[in-house]
Amino acid sequence: MQSKVSSEVKQPSVSILKKFDWRDYIVYIAFVGVLIYFSVTLFDQGFLTSGNLLNIVRQTATITLMALAMTFVISSGEIDLSVGSIAALSSLAGALALQAGYGIFGGLIAGVGTGLLVGIVNGLLVTKVAIPSFLVTLGTMGAVKGIAMWVTDTAPVPIVDADFNFIFGSGDIGPIPVLLIWTLVFAIIAHILLRKTSYGRKVLATGGNENAARFSGVKTARVKLMVFVGTGLMAGLAGLLYAGRMNAGRFSFGEGDELSVIAAVILGGTALAGGVGTIIGTVIGSLMIGVINNGLIIMGLDVSQQMIIRGLIIILAVALGRKAVSR
Repeated sequence: MQSKVSSEVKQPSVSILKKFDWRDYIVYIAFVGVLIYFSVTLFDQGFLTSGNLLNIVRQTATITLMALAMTFVISSGEIDLSVGSIAALSSLAGALALQAGYGIFGGLIAGVGTGLLVGIVNGLLVTKVAIPSFLVTLGTMGAVKGIAMWVTDTAPVPIVDADFNFIFGSGDIGPIPVLLIWTLVFAIIAHILLRKTSYGRKVLATGGNENAARFSGVKTARVKLMVFVGTGLMAGLAGLLYAGRMNAGRFSFGEGDELSVIAAVILGGTALAGGVGTIIGTVIGSLMIGVINNGLIIMGLDVSQQMIIRGLIIILAVALGRKAVSR
């Protein structure tokens, strides 16, 4: 009798251990490992100070917001390379609207509206013209970057509206940066959309098997259009956050961000082939990239060395994405 009871107690724990796969938590393990490494090696250089940790949050906020939207795009089996350029053009659009006297609301509409417009163009070219998203967004990345450079002849547009700068980047509510609040709010919204709504299920179904999803009644073209609209909107908002934090709109904002955004999404556990997505993992992946960048800067590495490390992160992200798909 006693042995029977003990076997019943042990059996559930054994099954739980069998179900546990450390590869499902690789981003969390890696994040903790990276944080511990820099905490130990840079302890005497202020890495663990509250000011530096909050600075990491500020620096990664724009990447995180774009990565949240990119999670939906990649989960649907597509990709968007234009987010960095959209952020740059949106920052200029918002700054020009403020300069013209349209106020904070006008700047918000101009910046987010610019991102929305480019997102719609991307989505229509992918769904209606049937051009692969890689080629579409590669083309719009260059076109939008060119427009951003042409609009102001590469000159920055200063923003003197203190309220705008406070709300969209440089403000703090007590010890909490406004950028952290933006990140948390949209991370919660994105998680609910992906995990708790029919829209999220349709996105994952489209990326998992588009034909099967279509036969099941999912309007996959509409789903793909919506995910590109989402990245356009979030990239537009990211551009305004760049402008608010730097007190200006610039054509160079967001340059190279598309690589960091995609790396954050894939490192977080979203499958590069689509069908699998995680918002929490994306946030952790973005923070990990921010910690690495911050640590490398404090260590004194120059820009070229930082680019090498970032490139290796991209390779690692793709490798982990392929592993997740193959399992």
